[in-house]
Amino acid sequence: MDLLPGVRAREVPTDRIRMHLLEAGPESGPPLVLVHGNLSTGRFYEHVMPALAADGFRVLAPDMRSFGRSEPAPIDATRGLDDWADDLAALLDALGITAPPHLAGWSTGGGAIARFALTRPTASLALIGPVGPYGYGGVRDDGTPVHPDGAGSGAGGANPEFVRRLRDGDTGTDSPFSIRNVMRRTYWSPAFRLPREREDLLVEEILLTTIGDGGYPGSAAASQHWPGFAAGDTGVLNALSSKHLRWDGIVGLETKPPLLWTHGSADLIVADGSMLEAGTLGQAGLIPGWPGAEVFPPQQMVGQIRTVLQRYAAAGGSVRTEWFDGSGHGPLFDAEARWTAVVREFLATVRR
Repeated sequence: MDLLPGVRAREVPTDRIRMHLLEAGPESGPPLVLVHGNLSTGRFYEHVMPALAADGFRVLAPDMRSFGRSEPAPIDATRGLDDWADDLAALLDALGITAPPHLAGWSTGGGAIARFALTRPTASLALIGPVGPYGYGGVRDDGTPVHPDGAGSGAGGANPEFVRRLRDGDTGTDSPFSIRNVMRRTYWSPAFRLPREREDLLVEEILLTTIGDGGYPGSAAASQHWPGFAAGDTGVLNALSSKHLRWDGIVGLETKPPLLWTHGSADLIVADGSMLEAGTLGQAGLIPGWPGAEVFPPQQMVGQIRTVLQRYAAAGGSVRTEWFDGSGHGPLFDAEARWTAVVREFLATVRR
């Protein structure tokens, strides 16, 4: 692999799966694990790894299950993101790391590191546009699913053309659902452009995704409730469903790791009323038959995150929030300099 200076790659066999890993910094440094999101890989962190390693951290960016070059093992969605959390623990064990890790998680990765912290010592948590604390889609502000089957969430919400283009290895720009166009429009601010060479590389990383019931989007499930689909039992989109995923339990942790939340004000994926969420699409008339806000409200995901983190702080946790005006889902891209400075400053204050 043609990696940036200071970044190295290797394969790590664990007692769960074989994991592909990017590393930077000294092996003797405190561990800092960067967990990517849905439809991405550890390489989405590559550009910030040298700066984080310069502070003496052992920076680790694995490809998570069903993504990148790690073993394409299926995701048990009924466990939410616990397969990812357990894979992280297995990776640290395989590397001989016993110190509590500092963890950063983007989007889906944010939910995974919160689940890790629920059962394992953790030095700090940095949430980057994280999936909501009650999952994605079909959930009320009190954390209860709109319907017990997770109607309106899961793999049934995936766009069939996007899935087809992902399977076919599309690298073009001829459709709004081309992988490159979706990345440009939703991964960061649409006004931001990566250098073409880097963009090409990240498109190829997305195309390493495992397609199918065990990976992306996951197994389909029908529902008697609007909009007609619900959460299945396997695959990443079902793992994110309000039926299977919660991470608000961090409020009850006896020992609460210091927490940083970074979020872009123009985030289209994790937002109050995201246009990727069924309630919002129904309200806009883009999914017919919406039963109204009393029955199926648009999810207020940012508000749900904010409320849970306020409860975390009120229960004795340390919370720092940094809002990135104009940034999209990935401020580590479209506000790289400031985002990296914020994370380095946070880690300097919590380093053990």
